[in-house]
Amino acid sequence: MHIPDIQTLDRGLSAALQHKIDHKTKPLGALGRLEGLAMQLGLIQQTLTPELRQPVMMVFAADHGIVAAGVSPYPQAVTMQMVLNFLQGGAAINVFARQVGMQIRIVDAGVNHDFAPHPMLLSHKVAMGTQNMLQGPAMSEAECEKAMNTGKQLAHAEIAKGSNVLAFGEMGIGNTTAAAALMAALCQLPAQECVGRGTGLDDAGLQHKVEVVEQVLQYHAPDLHSPSSALQHVGGLEIAMMAGAMLGAAEKQAVILVDGFICTAAMLVASRIAPAVLQYAVFTHCSGEHGHRRLLQALQAEPLLDIGLRLGEGTGAALAYPLLQAAANFMNEMASFESAGVDGKSA
Repeated sequence: MHIPDIQTLDRGLSAALQHKIDHKTKPLGALGRLEGLAMQLGLIQQTLTPELRQPVMMVFAADHGIVAAGVSPYPQAVTMQMVLNFLQGGAAINVFARQVGMQIRIVDAGVNHDFAPHPMLLSHKVAMGTQNMLQGPAMSEAECEKAMNTGKQLAHAEIAKGSNVLAFGEMGIGNTTAAAALMAALCQLPAQECVGRGTGLDDAGLQHKVEVVEQVLQYHAPDLHSPSSALQHVGGLEIAMMAGAMLGAAEKQAVILVDGFICTAAMLVASRIAPAVLQYAVFTHCSGEHGHRRLLQALQAEPLLDIGLRLGEGTGAALAYPLLQAAANFMNEMASFESAGVDGKSA
């Protein structure tokens, strides 16, 4: 993937945005994190009146060869079954996206199943899942490149249709293992700090998963020197396509809503390729997955919510979206001291 053309945010509007925020009919700072969100939205859109248009939830799905090493209590077929559940409208992300008015796109990046056409399904399968990374690279350099470029093009297409908010989710049995390996490699942390229970491993399963990730990191040690090489060797097709889409969204100055652990790992890769992407990112929650809080710290990210979610699918991003709406709405609809005839705090 070519180096993305992501603009560093022009902070020339910062003073005017802060003035507008501070002169709303409230004590200084009284809206807490919403005030920082309003500032970020204003800077991304370069306006004093930020607007959220046609939010889209993109759920990237793929399978993982590492499942053969016994890192998940669920069989690989669950990826395919959950994609069908998404397409039938029955998953948590369907419920929450409907609730907040988000359109859903289910992106087949590499599920080990051939799906029938469906209006909600974007079929961009690069391969029938990754290879077992205990035995070789998760994907070829060409597959990784194709996944990232496809993601970028998908993001550009949604923005061309009128969206300026892209939310990201994922589905893939085994993908917490890939995310943990990426985190350990790129943050130079021990596997123990990065590996969690995923879909519900017991203590013995968790210890086995830690050992598998340690073996993966040792096997691929010579190839973990760059974000793109690490992604190719120990990542996943949905993670690669999502990282590309995040970079593509930032290229077009869209707001990026980052869901849980796997999505944050994709943002980690994206940010190591183009650090400016982080200025467009809203980290929506801290999940219950073991490594997520540490990964957020590594990215110096403050999540909006911390309510014990660990489902993936984009659920945290959908649940946090109304907070972005609130940030935009108070900027545009809340009276100022002057317009309301309310006395402000005296100097």
